[in-house]
Amino acid sequence: MTDLLPTDRRASGSSRSGLATALIVLAVLLALAFVWFTASSLLVIFAGILFAAFLDACARALKPILPVGRTIRLVIVIAALSLLAIVGTVRGVVQLPEQVRSLIAIIDSQLDFLQEKLLAFGIESLGPEGGRNFQGLLPDMGQMFGHAQFAVGTATSVLTTTIVIVFVGLMFCFDPASYRDGVVRLVPIGRRDRVRSVMDEMGGALRAWLIGQAARMLLMGVAVWIALYALGVPGAFVLGIQAGLLNFIPYLGPIVAAIPVALVAMPLGTAMLIWAVGIYTVIQTVEGYIIGPLIQKKAAEVPPAWTLVGIVIAGTLFGTLGVALAMPLMAIGRIALIRFYVEDWLRDRAG
Repeated sequence: MTDLLPTDRRASGSSRSGLATALIVLAVLLALAFVWFTASSLLVIFAGILFAAFLDACARALKPILPVGRTIRLVIVIAALSLLAIVGTVRGVVQLPEQVRSLIAIIDSQLDFLQEKLLAFGIESLGPEGGRNFQGLLPDMGQMFGHAQFAVGTATSVLTTTIVIVFVGLMFCFDPASYRDGVVRLVPIGRRDRVRSVMDEMGGALRAWLIGQAARMLLMGVAVWIALYALGVPGAFVLGIQAGLLNFIPYLGPIVAAIPVALVAMPLGTAMLIWAVGIYTVIQTVEGYIIGPLIQKKAAEVPPAWTLVGIVIAGTLFGTLGVALAMPLMAIGRIALIRFYVEDWLRDRAG
């Protein structure tokens, strides 16, 4: 009887190990299913966390100038941003609509011109009989981005999503430690210090990336505005705004931003078209390959090829919001992969 005890113990241990492995696999599958079916909401929450990280970075930047409490500095930052938003909205309501309508009219006329040229060659890429059916020109959005929900779902408006992001960011930014510690309590006690440290590192990376990206967007927008205004291109201010905003999305954003610039410059002649597109390309090249890497050198050390792959995959799975948030997601994903898998699981701490 005693000779069988070690065998029984091994069998029992093997059974428990198999059960534990099965439970882990089941938990991972359930987690993946949860992420898949709630991806839109999770991306909105992550956008709110990004906004909170931006506010926190601004408050930290004020610390050497205003040696007051963090809460007071946050209130100052929020008040300043709110004032800028109000002034920008009032200015936009008064001045921008006319410029936007003018640009839309110019772009629409150029699309009509392109339609006529293509129809002359028997090509109906812009829709049959001169219509506005772009299905021949653009890939089917359902196939391009898969069957996942676009952005935050068809029932949620952009305004509602923005409000949710702002309020989530405000709640997170005033007491980030309590939310972080709430997540840390879900892991075993022996791992809490490690998880807390990695989460702090992720927060630092997000703050650095956001500040750098905001600087890049501002530089891009101002540079394009000044260049197009000097050339005499109509709506230079609006074109500068859209170029700066789209610069938030690496690689793909600047390409999309170049299309309105080209369409608006086209009626002014071939020379103006070449100048406008050429100067935009020079500005984007200098910003993308010289200024941008210098600003973001310490923020997100993700190779360019992997960044592009991440944007394509995120767009395919999660739509427009996935494309916009692909870079920060990859930045924190890289940190988690290196710290938890490479260093802790593989025991490789050479890097």
